[in-house]
Amino acid sequence: MPSWGTGLLLVAAAIVALSTASYLTGVPQLTSSGTFQTAVLLAMPILLAGLGGLWSERAGVVNIGLEGMMILGTWGGAWAGYQWGPWAGLVSAAVFGALGGLLHAIATVTFGVNHIVSGVAINLLGAGVTKYLSTLLFLPVSNNPRESPPVPKFDTFSLQPIGDWLAALENEQRVGISDVAGILRGLVTHVSPLTMLALVLVPVTYLVLWRSRFGLRLRSCGENPVAAESLGVNVYLHKYAAVIISGALAGLGGAALLLNPGQAGYLENQTNGRGYIGLAALIFGNWRPTGLLGGAALFGYADGLQLRSGGGAVLALLYAAVLALGVVVVVQLWRRRWVATAVTVSGALILYWVYWSFDELPSQLTTYLPHLVTLVVLAVSAQRLRPPAANGVEYRRG
Repeated sequence: MPSWGTGLLLVAAAIVALSTASYLTGVPQLTSSGTFQTAVLLAMPILLAGLGGLWSERAGVVNIGLEGMMILGTWGGAWAGYQWGPWAGLVSAAVFGALGGLLHAIATVTFGVNHIVSGVAINLLGAGVTKYLSTLLFLPVSNNPRESPPVPKFDTFSLQPIGDWLAALENEQRVGISDVAGILRGLVTHVSPLTMLALVLVPVTYLVLWRSRFGLRLRSCGENPVAAESLGVNVYLHKYAAVIISGALAGLGGAALLLNPGQAGYLENQTNGRGYIGLAALIFGNWRPTGLLGGAALFGYADGLQLRSGGGAVLALLYAAVLALGVVVVVQLWRRRWVATAVTVSGALILYWVYWSFDELPSQLTTYLPHLVTLVVLAVSAQRLRPPAANGVEYRRG
């Protein structure tokens, strides 16, 4: 089965699991349109940060500095957005993020600084620079050095009359049909231009990196830069281009935190680790755009569910996870993988015990649900990863 077919099959299985859990637990928020609208908004920063990491690491440069580049993009988007509107804020966010990428490229490509050390430095620098700039420029306007003045937002669009038809189906509360209608309605109503841009960048990234001469040369720099240089590829130039593009995409991820409707203006510590979660989505997706999209959707959904519905809905999500693990157990038994079957059964029993033992999870725990999901997903997917061969390896010409 091709990779896209496997992806569609997994999406269908996830919808069936959520629909079944919603019916059995009596929690319609699992598949409601409001949950998925929130999930889309929360997944976009993670997706854009992950795309930035994909460009950089496919060229062989580990980019731990995505968080700092997102912070720079958030501040740049707020600074230009409140003066000249959301489109100016979007461009400014990309420029500020690209500047962070340029610093990372100078350190790692030109001077050979360890990629992890440089990325951590970019994160610290991004937080420090934006705090100084906020005190200098935002304090006289907002009277608060930790936040910006109100920033204009993008308008949203809905696909009508399909949205009204899906709303009617969702309100009927018919098993399966209303669940699918709620999911589709959440994806086609109140969509902002920034969300559409982020989704378009996924196939564009695939076409450029996997279907163009430039992309082939860039990926060769992340697999075997010595061989690429011997064939006439300017490795330094391609690494610089990849890391700068990476910073620009991370900056757009920062803009998604403040230019989409319902988001606040610039706030200190607004990214809240989303750059790291974007990196985790990249690893979950095995350094591929479609897998990255799935990882970002997973983390965004977990975050959106806990924000809209709280601990009760999170428990229902655990029940859906138990159902999904039951299917995995059947598949592993059919393949005669006894150790994997035992581990999966143990995980399903633990999740079911948590579901049975609590009426509602405490907010102190559900707040960190995306981070917990990140840890679990990375632990599960660690055995099938295939990063670029020369990722993080220092390269010197000749």
